[in-house]
Amino acid sequence: MKKGLISYVEPGSAAYEGGILPGDCLLKVNGHKIRDIFDYRYYTTEENISLELIDADGEPYVVDIEKDAEEDPGISFEEPLIDTDRGCANGCIFCFIDQMPRGMRSTLYFKDDDTRLSFLTGNYVTLTNIGYAELNRLVKYRLSPINVSVHTTNPELRCSMLKHKGAGDIMKKLDVLRKGCITVNAQIVLCPGYNDGAELERTLSDLLSLDDCVASVSIVPVGLTKFREGLTPLRLPTKEEACRVIDTAEKFRRISFEKNGSGFVYPADEFFIYAEREIPDYDYYDDFPQLENGVGMLRLLDFQVCEYIQGHRKRIIKKLGEGYSRTVDVATGVAAYTFIDKLCKYTENCFPGLKTSVHCIQNDFFGHTITVSGLITGGDLTAQLKGKLTSGEVLITENMLRNGETVFLDNIELSDAEETLGVKITAVPDSGELFVKSLLGIN
Repeated sequence: MKKGLISYVEPGSAAYEGGILPGDCLLKVNGHKIRDIFDYRYYTTEENISLELIDADGEPYVVDIEKDAEEDPGISFEEPLIDTDRGCANGCIFCFIDQMPRGMRSTLYFKDDDTRLSFLTGNYVTLTNIGYAELNRLVKYRLSPINVSVHTTNPELRCSMLKHKGAGDIMKKLDVLRKGCITVNAQIVLCPGYNDGAELERTLSDLLSLDDCVASVSIVPVGLTKFREGLTPLRLPTKEEACRVIDTAEKFRRISFEKNGSGFVYPADEFFIYAEREIPDYDYYDDFPQLENGVGMLRLLDFQVCEYIQGHRKRIIKKLGEGYSRTVDVATGVAAYTFIDKLCKYTENCFPGLKTSVHCIQNDFFGHTITVSGLITGGDLTAQLKGKLTSGEVLITENMLRNGETVFLDNIELSDAEETLGVKITAVPDSGELFVKSLLGIN
């Protein structure tokens, strides 16, 4: 695919009036080479811009445009970044992609570590595949916030865990972002015996020292599939280790509250499940800064469900009418099962006539150590639900499907899964209101 390939020109826009067409390629703006979407956005903020392009036949031409300041010329590109994605330069001992079986979609094996996508789509990146010049370019363009996979601030340990000899300068790179007033949300993938205990304390202490830059830190457990032959031996945390992670996080949360009035550190829901402790209340998560990492998702869903029902229950009951009756099945992963079942029972109690059956799906495909709903495959879903359904509809989280598509991780189409089970499968977004409406079968 050609770099800078234009896919769409907004009718009536400055680019449209200038004769720019889909299929042309943008090369420069005011003499500056356009490497990615951020170059394009930065250099097109001026009122007078000169665009250098080549048309679909390879002929160069120039378009001079006068427009309002900050007005977009009206161009969309075939690739959102304009440039291609930057692959990962690491060999992380905990890499989930290294634990994938063969024969899946080729896109699932691409190791993305593109800092620009962190800004655009919320990806977590390690900053190992960009130098300080590129980092300063991101600062220049004010790309904030950025999600950074820190894992540890110990230089030697980080080089070892990421298997990258240049990974040890993470604090220096974070300091560049701090000086540039870029906000960072950090992530620690916790591997027992590596970056827990004293190393976790060191990392949290270092990150808290940069709290004018680092706004939040999530601690998530390592994800381990059954396909780990030949890889670094790793294990899940024990109950006692999970308790220590939570207690360590709480220590730094207290420091942060005294200093800044926020929790700063947020362990993933799985740690509370491993520790056999209740998932914290809504206020624990402040404004949910690590929601893109799944941290606090269950508690937010709980809050949204209760808030929606409490605010709309009378109106909904009136809409459902007398004699309302509905049975619906819900499928979820092991980690969320108890929580989802509780929400369904609460909804049943609020709306007489509703009957739900919640099914806990074990992950036979990746192994039973994988418990999140988003990694349930179509094969596991259909095999474990067959003969157990109580209704003609199954609700699943849309996270089970590839983003924007209707296909599971194992390439099974949603329509094929529906045909196998003989029921409708409804993928529900992460929204308490939509969850309740889906349970009730209303719009």
